[in-house]
Amino acid sequence: MNLANRITLARIFLVPVIMFFLLIKVDLGSVSFSDFSITYNQIAAALIFIVAASTDGLDGYIARKNKIVTNLGKLLDPLADKLLVAAVLISLVEMDKLNALIAIVIISREFAVTGLRQVALLEGSVMAASKWGKWKTAIQITMIIALLINNFPFAFIDFPFDAISSWAAAIITVYSGIDYFVKNKHLIPVE
Repeated sequence: MNLANRITLARIFLVPVIMFFLLIKVDLGSVSFSDFSITYNQIAAALIFIVAASTDGLDGYIARKNKIVTNLGKLLDPLADKLLVAAVLISLVEMDKLNALIAIVIISREFAVTGLRQVALLEGSVMAASKWGKWKTAIQITMIIALLINNFPFAFIDFPFDAISSWAAAIITVYSGIDYFVKNKHLIPVE
């Protein structure tokens, strides 16, 4: 197994670790500043999420640079991305930090576009990430980090960056999904 695929697998293996820290019922303590508080569990989950999310571009870069792109990598990379985002979103809903509607919209779009990508693969082509897909990923990661760290540092100035980024992520996610389907409508059989 090549290095790029190992990095992708590492991202998949980090998903349950993140969920463990988010959903563990054992209080590992917290840090507090005036009205702001964050648990060590959340800090650990946020740091691991940042590491996992940063490997998203790294595995693809390594595969392309070293000309080691494989079918396994083409399958695992988007799966790893979806697992990471969906697991954390579901955990955030469970923690009452994210509106379930936003999580459902984002996860539904991810499944729909993944299905479209699979159809493209069966047709012998690969759907490259669009600029809207890249924006979607960036805003989703930003939103998740803001939620994981309790809106730090914006909580000190009472600015709801976490809520704004959540709705922005939902809107851009929907738009990017529509963009993928419009640009790839030739892949959808009309019978």
